[in-house]
Amino acid sequence: MEQRWFVDNAANWDQRALVHATSPGYNLDSYVADREKISATVSFDRSDLGDLTGVNGVHLQCHLGTDTISLARLGATMTGVDLSAGSVAIAADLAARTGDAAGFMASNVYDAPATLREAGELTSYDLVYTGGGALCWLPDIAAWARICAELLAPGGVLHVRDFHPVMLSLDAERDDDLLVITEPYFQTVEPNTWDDGATYVAAGEGAPEITATTSHEWNHGIGEIVQAVLDAGLQLELLREDRTTGWAMLHTMVEVPGLEHEYELAEGPERLPATFTLRARRPS
Repeated sequence: MEQRWFVDNAANWDQRALVHATSPGYNLDSYVADREKISATVSFDRSDLGDLTGVNGVHLQCHLGTDTISLARLGATMTGVDLSAGSVAIAADLAARTGDAAGFMASNVYDAPATLREAGELTSYDLVYTGGGALCWLPDIAAWARICAELLAPGGVLHVRDFHPVMLSLDAERDDDLLVITEPYFQTVEPNTWDDGATYVAAGEGAPEITATTSHEWNHGIGEIVQAVLDAGLQLELLREDRTTGWAMLHTMVEVPGLEHEYELAEGPERLPATFTLRARRPS
């Protein structure tokens, strides 16, 4: 794993964080105004997560902390970890404003156990959580799974809901309704490298321009993800594929009635696995 990949991605996400903090798509002030608000991502995951009362959890790749805070509002004591120090600063400020039981620290996922240990934080958790759009920023899915297993206490649970690798392998620039695979499905040694100053939510007033435009991504096949989790010694309890996603990647996607911020293909949504949910447990 080359250090420049992480340096570029951290710089890109530091600037994205400043844009996202202004965005009505994140609407950070709403978490202060409504102390019972739960993010759309965690609301979707809620039935799979079960009762979080008294749970100690770590949220890897937490970004602005809205999901981390939402998990705390369901009863957990949470620590959010993110590669972007800029994201972590915004998340920590938000948690200070809301008063929720969530702390944050900047760290590469692969360094998370050592970073937490050096900071005097817990290094053994009941829950390791990741949300949508996390795994594509990781060059080595097997090493990620080993980190998750290391962070889990005996009996602890890894919970992942992320974009399906089939969706991430599609040509997102097509202007018709055909689903055409043009990007890698399986993990590659070299990343897909992008030079793009755009991001996935609308900027709010006063948002800065993104000038650190280089970023690197990797896809990981479902089999690669599951095998990595099994090889790390975890026991698979749930693997579900869904046709809805919290990110309308394709122009042919529409919001699903009755599901906040969930999108599916307008025509033939049964054609596309858009997200997957995985739950695995460390043996007691």
